[in-house]
Amino acid sequence: MLDPTLVLVILIIGVALLFDFVNGFHDAANSIATVVSTRVLTPLQGVVWAAVFNFVSAFTFGTAIAHTIGAGLIDVNRVDNWVILSGLVGAVVWDLLTWWVGLPTSSSHALVGGYAGAAIVKAGFSVLIVSGWIKTLAFILIAPVLGWFLGSVFVTIIYWVFRSQTPASADRFFRRGQLISAALYSLGHGTNDAQKTMGVIAGVLFTVPAYRHLVADANGELTIPFWIVLMAHAAIALGTLSGGWRIVHTVGSKITKLQPLGGFAAESAGAVTLFMSSHLGVPVSTTHTITGAIVGVGSIRRLRSVRWAVAGSIVWAWMLTIPASGGMAALVYGVILLIQKLFF
Repeated sequence: MLDPTLVLVILIIGVALLFDFVNGFHDAANSIATVVSTRVLTPLQGVVWAAVFNFVSAFTFGTAIAHTIGAGLIDVNRVDNWVILSGLVGAVVWDLLTWWVGLPTSSSHALVGGYAGAAIVKAGFSVLIVSGWIKTLAFILIAPVLGWFLGSVFVTIIYWVFRSQTPASADRFFRRGQLISAALYSLGHGTNDAQKTMGVIAGVLFTVPAYRHLVADANGELTIPFWIVLMAHAAIALGTLSGGWRIVHTVGSKITKLQPLGGFAAESAGAVTLFMSSHLGVPVSTTHTITGAIVGVGSIRRLRSVRWAVAGSIVWAWMLTIPASGGMAALVYGVILLIQKLFF
């Protein structure tokens, strides 16, 4: 007979990889919307290009964010695997709902919100690690503002450097340049978002004494083995490959109309922001980052070129993500407790 603890661990790892897959197709828009909307690549070429670099990112920027998710936001000694499972379910449900209506919300914040919601039901608000949450919540504002600022700066510099070029020659140059900027952004997307699933999987194994040695170093501290890195990056790459066309349309064409020059500037600004946050170990939203960069690029041409009503609805969805996914996860955990009480 199978060990019930082992079954639960396998179930949670499976749901975590499902979340990673959903994250990939939900956030595919972040990596490919600009390069597809400018018609540099077809949608199929775009998702293949992004998926390749999502996977390649496994070999680049380390696992600082995975450590933050695994042990930097919630006191793992006060939660159990049912909390982690509930948090994942809450995040997946919110991602699927927002994908269905075409809203580019943050899978990162859905995950941390779901995890926190279930943990609070289990152990109260004191289970939250305040220092980790200060950085995470601060970057809800910092990431899009930094993306906006860098997008504005990059496109301004580009306009000045290429001021003597004809529009046709500049367009040819940046159509090729977008291949590089899209690849860089996909590297940033992969390294930032896949690490969140790594942290969850490592956290699950760390909470079970029988499996803790798989993710603990010589000092007994949480570490992220490379086999978890490869699993997480493979899952998000496959998700990106499946494409999230509803959100691609919103990000790529509803916010503002992009040309290859603007797409290059937005992707480059987003990539710099993601590389910086990955280095700092802060789990930021790739959605917030690229949306801010696109708005920054569009607003440099003129403020009226940005569809502010669309941008406003996106911001509202951002604000709702953590409490909504947290509420869903808390409900799931409550149902689990009720089932345990009634039948076990």
